[in-house]
Amino acid sequence: MRVTERKTLQNKKTKGVFKNAIKKTKEAVADGKVEEAQKWLKATVKALDKAAQKKVIGKETAARKKSRLNKTVKAIALKK
Repeated sequence: MRVTERKTLQNKKTKGVFKNAIKKTKEAVADGKVEEAQKWLKATVKALDKAAQKKVIGKETAARKKSRLNKTVKAIALKK
């Protein structure tokens, strides 16, 4: 019981880190801030890789999220 609670807290923290990074990246894209979006994309990729490594999310899910975010950041970078 105690192990489950401890692991649940760790998983929530890990999920919170990458969800926050994804949100910040999307906000920067929406505002058209290319440099900020690229900075947050780097942090998001790192957080997603860590989450996949810890098996909080699947590796394919992490790859899909990274790919989609990278695509949106590239699109605004090419516009400018």
